[in-house]
Amino acid sequence: MPRSRALDRYVSVLDSTLEYSRRRGYAGPDYGDGMSSELLQAFPLENRLLNLGVQEIVKRTPVDVRPLLRVEHRRNYKGAALFAMANLNYHELACALGTRADVSFDPQAEAATLADWLLEERITGYSGFCGGHRHEIQHLHTKGVPSDPDIVSTTYAVRALLRAASLDDRYAEIARTASSFLVEDLNYREVSEGAKIDYHMNHPEDSYTLNSAALGAGMLVDLYADTGEDELRHRAARILDHVAAHQTEIGGWPYRLPADASHLSMDSHHNGFIIESFQRYRDVVDDGRYSDTLSSALEFYRNELFELDGAPNFDETNAYPRDIHASTQGMLVFTREGDLEFAERLLRWVLANLQVEPGRFYFRKHRYHTKRVTLMRWCQAWMSYAVSEFLLAASDRMATETDGFR
Repeated sequence: MPRSRALDRYVSVLDSTLEYSRRRGYAGPDYGDGMSSELLQAFPLENRLLNLGVQEIVKRTPVDVRPLLRVEHRRNYKGAALFAMANLNYHELACALGTRADVSFDPQAEAATLADWLLEERITGYSGFCGGHRHEIQHLHTKGVPSDPDIVSTTYAVRALLRAASLDDRYAEIARTASSFLVEDLNYREVSEGAKIDYHMNHPEDSYTLNSAALGAGMLVDLYADTGEDELRHRAARILDHVAAHQTEIGGWPYRLPADASHLSMDSHHNGFIIESFQRYRDVVDDGRYSDTLSSALEFYRNELFELDGAPNFDETNAYPRDIHASTQGMLVFTREGDLEFAERLLRWVLANLQVEPGRFYFRKHRYHTKRVTLMRWCQAWMSYAVSEFLLAASDRMATETDGFR
């Protein structure tokens, strides 16, 4: 892949995306932040239907009504983890390209500040390190609150803290305790096809969320890579065994078991989460245990959830809405798979269809309109992280090809 196309062109994308986010303190609108409306909070009575109505209006209306409803801008926990890793990647990329002296900010200092924030904002009172969304979320039957940790937010925070351990040993020391949160608080339990864990503390008992379980297994793999503790590897494999056992014949996974327990089907970015977790196990532990699972999943993912021009499909039957998170997760999956050409195709589609201005991106492209809101986590953090991972892989390939000609 020519450097002028894969590196020189896209480094500026990463730089401008981080700059946009950095100037705003990595705080901004978020996907499910309607409950942070000051008008809703001022309402004298607690009403589940009203909560759901405001939350879904904020989430789904074609125009951004957050200013009207005075929705508070906050820093998202998972978003902070993604930004921390993107900054660390930026520093590594600048060193690899010999451009460190030209960088106008200190990406390591940014990463350390974000890692410190992850520690300060972690949720206490549980068996180990954990985190969650920093705003209330109204589910159909329950309400998630800022003190309700979940495995998805915790997984990305652990990944960021382990990456930041080169800056401060205490990041990894605290992150390692997250395995106790998963086992004790999220009810790790052996079942006939492997093992299961809960998504969060208030998850309904009549359904099971597959992508969150896979991410939890990926977190255990990350911790195994850091510590070498066999129990972590064993538990990760048992969770992934259960996920693999519920892969459909066409290669994908529904959002929940049973499949009709969610309005989501085999949507793109959640399937990407599952695939990336299997890739992580393959790369760290064993390249054969899930080879058939991965082969089938990747074929389904590429052929059914993306178009040839790089446009993301929402799920296996619907093209729209075309979501930036689907694109960024696809970039991560195909970058990890070594298919940088296809990852770049996805990146080019985002730049052509969802970029508002250099470094700023919109949320979703519907069939007849575009949701013109820039979500700090969903758009900016995922773009920063995905582009930085893609650029590091492109840089590594360029270095390898250069060495081959010496």
